[in-house]
Amino acid sequence: VSPPPCPAPPPRAMFRTFALALLAASASAYNLAPGARAPVARPVAVTSSQVVMGGNVRELRTRISSIKNTQKITSAMKLVAAAKVRRAQDAVIRSRPFSENLEKVLGGLIERLKNEPLDFPLLQERETKSVLLVVVSGERGLCGGYNAQIIKKTQARLNELEAQGVDVKMLAVGRKAAQWFARRNYNIVKRVETPQTPTSEFASELSDEVLNYFLSGDVDRVELIYTSFVSMIASVPSVRTLVPLSPQGLETAGDEIFKLTTKDGKFGVERENVARAEPMNIEADMLFEQEPAQLLNAILPLYINGQLLRTVQESVASELAARMSAMQAASDNAKDLGKRLSAQMNRMRQAAVTQELLEIVAGANAV
Repeated sequence: VSPPPCPAPPPRAMFRTFALALLAASASAYNLAPGARAPVARPVAVTSSQVVMGGNVRELRTRISSIKNTQKITSAMKLVAAAKVRRAQDAVIRSRPFSENLEKVLGGLIERLKNEPLDFPLLQERETKSVLLVVVSGERGLCGGYNAQIIKKTQARLNELEAQGVDVKMLAVGRKAAQWFARRNYNIVKRVETPQTPTSEFASELSDEVLNYFLSGDVDRVELIYTSFVSMIASVPSVRTLVPLSPQGLETAGDEIFKLTTKDGKFGVERENVARAEPMNIEADMLFEQEPAQLLNAILPLYINGQLLRTVQESVASELAARMSAMQAASDNAKDLGKRLSAQMNRMRQAAVTQELLEIVAGANAV
């Protein structure tokens, strides 16, 4: 009679046999001599800055993915701002012929009337008791210190006028300045949104609003606070008197046009100096259907309209350039942070693998 077959080992016994074989193979991989002792795993001191748990590795992987998505968003916002800068500069270039012809006619009339007393409402100097500040700011944030600089400049000018006992009214062009000064209970007579592409219609409406306050006698002077475009990484908040006009100040100096360009995949700015428009040569015996003084009185509002359009365009260009710089810095920071987090995650994974190997060897030694 043949002996009965051996019963199959239970699953737990099979697992124990497999584990012992794996530990033996791990010990032989370290070339342990007979009787030699395997290295004993020592507890690793974990500081608050070190993370060795698998759950934290998953958290880091999620955070890295989120940072990469943020980098894509900031890069897209930079490209959108660059496209808007190009449209803004195209609008400035298209408006140049009208501005040059207006300056020529205005300069010729001033030359013709320079020996005559000029009695125009827009040229009358008054005792300053009330001032209207036209503040041009942005509609949104994420543009670096653009809005903070214009608000700081406006606050400094407000403090100067209040120290002199002058009543101040504000016309806010842009949501950021309007919200900031409204929370501090300043007298804001009107709020206007800043257009992304300023047009002559917008400048004309703004000019009519400003001139109504001055010609009606509600204010004695109108000052314009805007941001002067210097370069793609620099802009300067500026203050200028819009009305009353000075006859000497009407003769404009040269102008400078900035053009956004790309070279080797990087953005740059080209400057084009435009000479001052020479005054139109008006002969002394030239006859006018209207008096030269009436013509000058009709052209002055157009001149103010052009000045407002130019300053708003310059402020919008400064805001877009600041947004480009801010988004570029955010993209660079996101890229650097992603690299550092990836290196930290890789170190954590390597530390976890090393610790598991040490535990296997220690177990083999115990067996």
